[in-house]
Amino acid sequence: MSKAGAWTRWRAGWLFPALVGLLGVAILLSLGLGAVKVSPARIAALLFDPGAASGSEATILWQLRLPRTLLAAVVGAALAVSGAGFQGLFRNPLADPFVIGASSGAAFGAAVAVLLGFDVAVRGLSPVPVAAFAGAIGAVSLVYALAGLGQTASAGTLLLAGSALGTMLSAMVSFLMISGEQPWLHILNWMLGGFSGRSWLHCRIALPPLLLAMAGLWLLARPLDVLVGGDDAAQSLGLPIRHARLAIVAVASLATAVSVSVAGVIGFVGLIAPHIARLLLGGGHRRLIPASALLGAILMVCADALARSVLAPVEVPVGIITALLGGPFFLFVLRTRGPRFT
Repeated sequence: MSKAGAWTRWRAGWLFPALVGLLGVAILLSLGLGAVKVSPARIAALLFDPGAASGSEATILWQLRLPRTLLAAVVGAALAVSGAGFQGLFRNPLADPFVIGASSGAAFGAAVAVLLGFDVAVRGLSPVPVAAFAGAIGAVSLVYALAGLGQTASAGTLLLAGSALGTMLSAMVSFLMISGEQPWLHILNWMLGGFSGRSWLHCRIALPPLLLAMAGLWLLARPLDVLVGGDDAAQSLGLPIRHARLAIVAVASLATAVSVSVAGVIGFVGLIAPHIARLLLGGGHRRLIPASALLGAILMVCADALARSVLAPVEVPVGIITALLGGPFFLFVLRTRGPRFT
């Protein structure tokens, strides 16, 4: 084994436990932040002592904060993993779920659902997330068709197609908002993103497909490593390029679509987390994907905690927090690396 490989293995040996511990700390702090502050000791008592699980603090923890924090962690992990998959597939550090049109497609689907009057919840679940999911899948499919997914996939074409389609869909959403006669708070919430009002029902619906999609991308780590080397290298190794690309696209798009259907438009998590993971562990996707998942979960949990506490009792949309972090990061990557994968 080379010195570089041994160094990477040694670094991964302590990095993953450190990230798991950091995620646990972030979740513990997040559960205590908000309009009502709860101390870490009290949170531990409410979580692990059945006799203490009563009163208003228990209700806030178990019914409000715990499901949304758990959902935030899994959504952040899914967006980060899908970002790692997109970046590896197109060999482009700027490829992320936010810039390929999935989020705009979800917002458009939600807007159409509200326009048609399908915004009434049934048994606690609204049809709007289903429409947002369909919109995200449709937008991603169209972007990939425009980018030419067959035998070649141009990273520049992908970004241009995603940007153009996202701009068009955002304009259509704005048109629907100003032309309607009803309040559009639902659509604004989707476009700004966040976890307000999310419950255990949303967790039960979203977590299985998100966990399945992340596991699927991890199983596709080897094809991703091969594709990063270029089409010629992939063909020489006998990789069925078209099938591999379609599998990666399908799984990453599923993770993105489910995430935006339950959390709205939250950008840049899929850009930031894989970059940090790649700097720490290198480009091997077997380690990069789980590291990106942990970093994405940490980032999203911290962003959600800030959203609830920075202007408490007013809640700031999580999408604003991640945009303030991700926008400068995107410009930094564009300035230092440009649209190429290294």
